[in-house]
Amino acid sequence: MSIPGQLSSCGELVRTHDPDRYLCCLFASPHHREALFSLYAFNYEVARISEVVSETLLGHIRLQWWRESLDGIQTGHPRAHEVVKALAGVFYDVGLDREPFDAVLDAREADLQPIPFKTFEDLLHYAQHTSGVLARVGCRVVGLQCQTVIMAAEEIATAWALVGSLRATPFLARSKRLMLPLEVLEVRGGQVGDHHAMRDVPAIRETCQEVGANATRLLTSARDKVSNGMLGTARPILLLARLATLYLERLERAGWNPYDPAINAPMPLKSWSLWWAALTRRV
Repeated sequence: MSIPGQLSSCGELVRTHDPDRYLCCLFASPHHREALFSLYAFNYEVARISEVVSETLLGHIRLQWWRESLDGIQTGHPRAHEVVKALAGVFYDVGLDREPFDAVLDAREADLQPIPFKTFEDLLHYAQHTSGVLARVGCRVVGLQCQTVIMAAEEIATAWALVGSLRATPFLARSKRLMLPLEVLEVRGGQVGDHHAMRDVPAIRETCQEVGANATRLLTSARDKVSNGMLGTARPILLLARLATLYLERLERAGWNPYDPAINAPMPLKSWSLWWAALTRRV
């Protein structure tokens, strides 16, 4: 792991707003690191849309702005926006396809709905087409060719998104949004109002436990695929598995109560845990 000197604007954006991925990026080569910073900065920009708009229509307009920005990149006329320009550089350098980015933007439409996921399958689809797709592009950025490792990276990133939906639960409650699967909650006797009021009820805990169990299964499957330690240039992407596990362990200790402040409290040994995982080639 090498610590960068002066950060680029995208690097600073990721360090500030996506610190876990930032730490993982430190295990990439300087060239790959900057490309990943651009990719994750794009992800941050589109992920935050639902948080900064006051109306759903404005959110759709912002997503359309990014689609038009991809048009500009493809035609060689990127917009004068720091993230767009950085992303354009990666497009031209690596020869990226546009399709995965459109998939991310389409999936992010769900962020604009107060209750976007009726079933767990809906939540899984969202996780696969946001974080999972991002990991696949990240593998392309670092020059990874092994399809087995790419599949592992997608599974890890999908699990990461599922864990993220659990960790975001208390913050979403304040804005009356629910990212947990509604049917899973209701079949256990829970109600949306329980979430909005941040009530620690069994139905909420059981729903979170089921989502967490599915994240764990994805992580186990991914680890089986890279059990021989073949991390290579995919390290900055695969290392998210270590962090996802740490957060799942916190959730389990909290009895799967997503409103427990300990779940999102600072994690002092996070960097050390990543370093050890990279050293032992075990995520």
